[in-house]
Amino acid sequence: MKKSRFNEEQMIGILKEQQAGLPVAEICRRHGISDATFYTWRSRYSGMEISDARRLKALDEENRKLKRLLAEAMLDVATLREALRKNF
Repeated sequence: MKKSRFNEEQMIGILKEQQAGLPVAEICRRHGISDATFYTWRSRYSGMEISDARRLKALDEENRKLKRLLAEAMLDVATLREALRKNF
């Protein structure tokens, strides 16, 4: 996945500019983003503060690690079952 040029704090700052009354087209032109990018950010980070975004990022990272651990455990179980079938 491509890394964004903007971090969560910058995204929230850009969204707050729109809440302050600036038109979306002006904000997008100023920051060099597309309208679609702006609305994607708005759907994800709308109403968040910077601390909330950091917490969301930490939870996403923890979720990714847990999914990887689950996949590895399931692979181990499948390997053990296959070995038991061959023995009997």
